[in-house]
Formats: sequence, C-alpha cells, structure tokens
Amino acid sequence: MKRLLLGALAAVLVSTGPVGAANPVVVMETNKGTIKIELDEEKAPETVKNFLSYVDDKFYDGTLFHRVIENFMIQGGGLEPGMKEKETKRPIKNESGNGLSNRRGAIAMARTSDLNSATAQFFINVVDNPRLDQMKYCVFGKVIEGMNVVDEIRKVRTTTKSGQRDVPAQDVVIRSVRRADKAEK
Repeated sequence: MKRLLLGALAAVLVSTGPVGAANPVVVMETNKGTIKIELDEEKAPETVKNFLSYVDDKFYDGTLFHRVIENFMIQGGGLEPGMKEKETKRPIKNESGNGLSNRRGAIAMARTSDLNSATAQFFINVVDNPRLDQMKYCVFGKVIEGMNVVDEIRKVRTTTKSGQRDVPAQDVVIRSVRRADKAEK
C-alpha cells in the first residue's frame, strides 16, 4: 500500500512540476525607485521567454519610460534618451486571451495595430483597463512591489518631444532590469 501511495505521489509530482516552483521575478531599477514584477510563464510562455531574453541581454539598461499617461499606463523598454529607438529582435506571437487582464499593476506588451508586432516595449497599467483585453494587449505579469514607484512615474509632467506626445519632460530612466535571483547577488 505504501509503495502504491508513493508511486502515485511521484506521478503527481512529475506531472505538475517541482513543488514550490515559482514564477520568475524581475527587479527593475529606475531613477524613481525599484519595481518588482512577477512574470506568468504558464499563461504567457512565449511572451515571458521573449521578455527575459531582453532582460538577460541587458537590453533595457538605460532605456526610458518614454510614454506616460497618468490615468492609463506608463510605457517603456525601447527608447534611449533623446527618443532614440533601439534595435529589437523579431516580433512575437500575441498571447492575449490567456486569462490575465489589464488591471492596475499588470504588465503587458506594447505593439502596433498588427496583433503580432510586440518586440521589447511593454507597459504597466496604472488603472484597470479592461478594454485593452478586448483589443488583445497581452498581459504577462504583475507588479508585486513598487506600485508607489509606478504611481510616482505616472504623475511626472509630460510634454511633446520628437513628435511624440505624453513624453516625460525629464527622463524617467530604467537603469537596469535583472532576474530577482541574479539582482540580489
């Protein structure tokens, strides 16, 4: 009987993965403070893989939150100071409709009108934005610490620069983004 129970328990553990397996967490250091984000590998596997590839390449270091709309979202991850766009990898397949919603604190991929055009840019929702779910903007994680920093960023004064509206008048810099297990070492 013990062997049967142990065999069943082993089968369950093998099928469900390691006990206590956690989603990856990244630490985003900005000139306004630190934001910790938990990524949902189960519901957005390709999006998380893509985002982490940029993290591991240190692509986000020195980029800006280049678009801030106080009652909507803060967007970053693709432009350097001077509004210079960085070269990205190929676009990824849209994984919207995965059960995650554009709620306050959710991180989602920015894209063009082409559903499958997301590359490196992302945004953090500062309010609930359910209409973005219907518009198929893929959520792939959530802020777990540092919403006070997000709220500070959302309140910066904005202007028009290089023909783009809603640009912070003073740069909001993403100094680095690292996996939490590597950021603490």
